[in-house]
Amino acid sequence: MVRLTRTIIVVAIVALVAGCRQESHIGSVGFVVNPETTPTMLTRDVKTLISDSGITRYQITTPLWLMYDEAKRPYWRVPNGLKLVKFDDYMHQVATVTCDSAIYFRQQQLWQLDGNIDISTVEKTRFRTNQLFWDQSTHKVYSDSFMRVERPDRTLEGYGFNANERLTSYEIRRVSGIFPASQLKTH
Repeated sequence: MVRLTRTIIVVAIVALVAGCRQESHIGSVGFVVNPETTPTMLTRDVKTLISDSGITRYQITTPLWLMYDEAKRPYWRVPNGLKLVKFDDYMHQVATVTCDSAIYFRQQQLWQLDGNIDISTVEKTRFRTNQLFWDQSTHKVYSDSFMRVERPDRTLEGYGFNANERLTSYEIRRVSGIFPASQLKTH
């Protein structure tokens, strides 16, 4: 019985050594990655704070954030909705922005928001449109799409919109409006 056990051990060692001597062939599969369509980073369930000069200015929440940093024109894509909350110096919420999708062009510092855009401000003004651009370098917000602005005292609609980034001064082109009858002058 002892001799049988030794034989089994010797056979096992020989098999192990023989197995180690076999050359392994590792193949490589070559494929080309297109930096315009393949993200350099994919992040899920994002909730991030953005600060400026040590003061928190924004909170961004999104289920999916794709970064294309190796593209010729680097961009970030947020395809499944975005919620942005803007804060004042004391962390009071002063505005919220939601949309169905967004693209941020890094070099131009330009945000393109698309689909069911809803912006609410602390002044109880609400902006609604289907496409909006925010140019962070010029501090301007603009759109050529249909825009609806709801204020407590009136509703304005039109095609085309220009505003400062704080949305405190804005212009609607090709405008129509709904005003309370008490604001209309009669002669």
